[in-house]
Amino acid sequence: MQEVLKNQWYLAVPSTKIKANKIETLEILGEPILFFRDSQGVVQAIKDICPHRGIPLHFGRIVQDMVVCPYHGWKFDGAGVCREIPSLTSTQKLDCTKIKIKSYPIKEMYGAVWIFIGDANFDQSLTPQPPIFADLPLDAKPEICEVVEFPCHIDHAVIGLMDPAHGPYVHQSWFWRSSKSSYEKHKSFGPVDYGFRMKRHEPSKNSKAYKILGGEPTTEITFRLPGTRVEHVQVGKKSFYSLTALMPLTENRTQVVQMVFWTIPWLILAKPFIRSFGHTFLGQDLDAVTKQQVGLKFDPSLMLIADADTQAKWYYGLKKEWSDHLKDSREFKNPVPDTVLSWRS
Repeated sequence: MQEVLKNQWYLAVPSTKIKANKIETLEILGEPILFFRDSQGVVQAIKDICPHRGIPLHFGRIVQDMVVCPYHGWKFDGAGVCREIPSLTSTQKLDCTKIKIKSYPIKEMYGAVWIFIGDANFDQSLTPQPPIFADLPLDAKPEICEVVEFPCHIDHAVIGLMDPAHGPYVHQSWFWRSSKSSYEKHKSFGPVDYGFRMKRHEPSKNSKAYKILGGEPTTEITFRLPGTRVEHVQVGKKSFYSLTALMPLTENRTQVVQMVFWTIPWLILAKPFIRSFGHTFLGQDLDAVTKQQVGLKFDPSLMLIADADTQAKWYYGLKKEWSDHLKDSREFKNPVPDTVLSWRS
């Protein structure tokens, strides 16, 4: 298994999926995790296994902000502390609060629940943070949200989504581009914290979808570990954001969440088109990586070429640097240079 990064913030689920007093469960990096929203509206996340007899807690229920195990009624709070064991008698001195299951740090922002997967004693400030959108309040809700599962390792999902050369072949659509619509492109890139950025530029002439925004749009695309991509399109003082966040569920299953935000009021009229475009776009990528798995099962030797695959090389370089800087107990040194990449698509 290629290394999967821990001690990272991952976008777990859209906020709308976690209802008050309802249980939601998800496997992340092989860890079964139970989510629920307490009576104060705060999302809690704990390991979805009862330490008593091993039954998944999601078969139980929420009572007074505690998860009740369906097997023997043990109760756990949002911090993973056991608060009650019904079978204990008045003469038995077991302190149930010493029984604990793993709990997970949570951040809820922009209509998404982010979870920290890693060591409890790791300094969470020294890891890539969820993205901040300067002109949106933290409680802003996405206009559009898509959740898709890719049947592949997160590395293949990441480099597939950042690949600039597959567009004319995978994303052939009347509203986007055709296989005959291909131009030589030159884009400037530079490093950012734990990632890299395609610097602000005018969209390519064969990217028809940008025209719906009107005016003279410019765009920049930022990628950060562990797998977060943000495209910021600016039209005058107005913004359009597309957030794509990838999270490994298991070795060969990756969740892809795409959220769209904007500060362009009239775009509400184009919302059905934008939703259809995003759904089609992700579906085409899903189809490509699904077909890719047919070949990958034979464990072929793979290659990356300059410049079209340089972003993929940077991704692997960033992953390696993340692991090396922790192993060597030193500062993270971004391996991405300021440069111009060229390709045809």
